[in-house]
Amino acid sequence: MLSWIDLLLTLYGFCLMMRIMLSWLPELRKYSLANGLEKITDPYLLFFRNRIPTIGGILDLSPLFALFLLQGIQTLLRQFL
Repeated sequence: MLSWIDLLLTLYGFCLMMRIMLSWLPELRKYSLANGLEKITDPYLLFFRNRIPTIGGILDLSPLFALFLLQGIQTLLRQFL
């Protein structure tokens, strides 16, 4: 069962990284892949965006914290289960 959870967390982390990269290219938001990634990742990212303020009103570091937490959880699961 751990391998399935690990695989799901890895895939979700990949989706988060893709979402972060797509945020640098806003013209790609019109494609269905970008919309799908937003629907999958935005609930998780909004948790962090509501708690971590932007730096100077421009730089949003919440996706970075979201990715670090996800990878930390994955690392803990690998060590203890």
